[in-house]
Amino acid sequence: MRIHERRSLWRRMRPYFTVFDGPLTAIILMLLTVSLITLYSASIGIPGKMEDQVRNIFLAFFVMWLVANISPQMMMRIAVPAYAFGVFLLVCVALFGTIKLGARRWLHIGVVDIQPSEFMKIVTPLMLAWFFQSRAGHLTWKSYAIAAVLLAVPVGLIVRQPDLGTALLVVAAGFCVIFLAGLAWKALIGLFVAGAAALPIIWSVLHDYQRERVMTLIDPTTDPLGKGFHIIQSTIAVGSGGITGKGWTHGTQAHLEFIPERTTDFIFAVYSEEFGLVGNLILMVLYLLLIGRGLMIAGNAPNFFTRLLAGAVTMIYFTYAFVNMGMVSGILPVVGVPLPFMSYGGTALLTLGLGGGILMSIQRHRKLVQT
Repeated sequence: MRIHERRSLWRRMRPYFTVFDGPLTAIILMLLTVSLITLYSASIGIPGKMEDQVRNIFLAFFVMWLVANISPQMMMRIAVPAYAFGVFLLVCVALFGTIKLGARRWLHIGVVDIQPSEFMKIVTPLMLAWFFQSRAGHLTWKSYAIAAVLLAVPVGLIVRQPDLGTALLVVAAGFCVIFLAGLAWKALIGLFVAGAAALPIIWSVLHDYQRERVMTLIDPTTDPLGKGFHIIQSTIAVGSGGITGKGWTHGTQAHLEFIPERTTDFIFAVYSEEFGLVGNLILMVLYLLLIGRGLMIAGNAPNFFTRLLAGAVTMIYFTYAFVNMGMVSGILPVVGVPLPFMSYGGTALLTLGLGGGILMSIQRHRKLVQT
């Protein structure tokens, strides 16, 4: 009787433990494995990093599992309150947030500091996907204008902190939803022209450190020991790796502490120096597989809402990887964007895990609908 009861309990609980999408989980695990290998080398002499990252990975997978068990219908129901709560937290940050390194990005709650802008990377496209789903079949230019306002509110609050890197990711995810909702190419061209015409205005409202980052990108040698130090040292590390790299734990730039933030934003420089061009190609293939799987899930999604949401999550992964690699390679300004599933950090990894859980939920419920 007890054996029968155990089997019956397992049958009831089994669906909750088989929510992980096989291909997506395998790709993420491979990226995390590469991350731990690189982080071990990058964190030599920095105690506690490996242990903390392993804990972060377990938390991220727990969040992924939790979200994968939530149906897309439930996500639609929580989209509006989640967005409203997120904006409320951003307003709280603007009013009485904690200042660190000259930026007001954190909110002190109890014994921890949280960064609400990180979760707006997921909440904003979730809200936009709900909005377009609610108007599916009768979208007009007013619909896109309202969507632009919904996107501009959190982006404006994040830029004010200031946090240009996070704002860029929120814009990319939100704009992906607007584009996939059917924005005309003529409108895209018009936005591009308007954006180009507004560059002088944008330049005038940038903070001094943001202007310096752009000027440093153009010529980092103007301040080689100051603002240009990050780019110069990271490009030296990437180039010195050659074809096959210097070997694991044998990177000189990292271990001689020439690479700043070598466990977080600039971990790609450590990886490139030690594993070279061959290692970079393998890493890029993994990211292409990750993005390809996300697009496949988006293409097979059962309705408008899930298609938009899956596409936005995939765009987040793409933007993370593209901006970070471009930043470390010296072709984009330094904006503080981590490399997805590679960089050390808890909040960003939880956000990425949340996105993975959303993709798995969409894939899982597509199968349930078909059967």
